[in-house]
Amino acid sequence: MSSIGTSKGILEIGKFALYVSIPIGLMYTLANNSENMKKLIQMRPYIVNPPEGPRPPSPEELREMARELARKKNAR
Repeated sequence: MSSIGTSKGILEIGKFALYVSIPIGLMYTLANNSENMKKLIQMRPYIVNPPEGPRPPSPEELREMARELARKKNAR
């Protein structure tokens, strides 16, 4: 690795500072302004629920269906 005194070392330090400062700066500006944060959250819904499917039969209907199946089985 290059020593810090050379131009490559300074370039590496500059790149590292840039890579670290951009995410920190973005988070600082977005998190401090609540309006920006609300806009970002509303732009991308994180939870998308599927459409509601048919409801399962009630317990009484299940019992009636079981009785009908038993009657058909006994009729054979």
